[in-house]
Amino acid sequence: MTGVPRNPGPPTVLWWSRSGRDYSRDRIVRRAFQYLGWQIEDFCPLFSQTAHWQARLQKVPTADLLWVPCFRQRDAAAAQKWASRHQIPVVLDPLISAWDKQVFERGKFPEHSAGARRLLNWESHLLRNSTAVVADTRGHAELFASVHRVQPNRLHVIPVSAEESLFHPTTFPKGGCRRRILFYGSYIGLQGPEHIVAAARQMPQCDWLMIGEGPLTPGCRRLASRCTHIRFRSNVPYTELKTAIADSHAVMGIFGTSHKAARVIPNKVYQAMACGRPVVTRSSDAYPTSLLDAAAEHTGINWAEAGSPESIVASVTRLLSHTDDKLADQGRAASHQYRQHFSEQAVRNSLQALLASVCPDRQVAEGEACLATTTAADAPRIEAA
Repeated sequence: MTGVPRNPGPPTVLWWSRSGRDYSRDRIVRRAFQYLGWQIEDFCPLFSQTAHWQARLQKVPTADLLWVPCFRQRDAAAAQKWASRHQIPVVLDPLISAWDKQVFERGKFPEHSAGARRLLNWESHLLRNSTAVVADTRGHAELFASVHRVQPNRLHVIPVSAEESLFHPTTFPKGGCRRRILFYGSYIGLQGPEHIVAAARQMPQCDWLMIGEGPLTPGCRRLASRCTHIRFRSNVPYTELKTAIADSHAVMGIFGTSHKAARVIPNKVYQAMACGRPVVTRSSDAYPTSLLDAAAEHTGINWAEAGSPESIVASVTRLLSHTDDKLADQGRAASHQYRQHFSEQAVRNSLQALLASVCPDRQVAEGEACLATTTAADAPRIEAA
């Protein structure tokens, strides 16, 4: 039994995933496909392992490309079997390494245990069996190449970006008020929220708002006890984060000390820069070299050492020593660098280069591609901070 041939027309990508398209990364990539003139067909199998059989029984139409989105490594094996039968290229966009997360972040398996080796071999096979693999940063691309042994010519870096319908430049807070610093997240070790709170304790001259819930929240609250300038809020709706950013003078990134933290550019950094706010975050090779080498006045990014409250204090102190006008200038610099490196346009450019590599005969002629109207299913949904 074979798939039903696709009708002639625009190039089509088959979006193969049990989990749908609820994550911001997926929504941004889907919009990029639409902008580039591609049609998206969704296949949401009942079970990951037998999805190729379901696709055959349902006579899922063939496509020009099969895309396995972020966090869905478990869907990849069946997708690859079905795609191989129809000679369709497969792109895997894992966003993270499952092996890296389970071994070094969650500590589920000791690094040299049999369980860790099985997980590494399983994931490496899936990555190497894909036509192309997407990484969100050069740090993750290097991990996929060095540890999972993916051929470098199959790796493509596409930034996570921010949903610009929500996160866009806003008026900087008016002068004369106390400076406000924002952090939001899921309070995991990668983010290092305890280091942020330890730094905030030493800086009562400004107000700190900590949004979110997670495993490290109770310890952070205890650490901040009796500090009236540090305020905590539970998770807020995803669509309300833009208001919290707009009310702040600066946004905190991540300060975890793990290897994974060194490979990540978190959503909050993209979103803050898109809104035109300076950020304070750990330095890492995940960022473009031009940003690492430039002064904060030109980038809006203020670097600090991972795991060091003292370094965070020093970085925030330097930032807040600026006048209101200089702070606003840093915000504009952050917005400019976002457009240069991380914008949805940058995503489209990177995706277009990937498509030219894996589907050279299915490129949409210049001028024919247009941004499709966002459907209700693609509209932003509530996400945990």
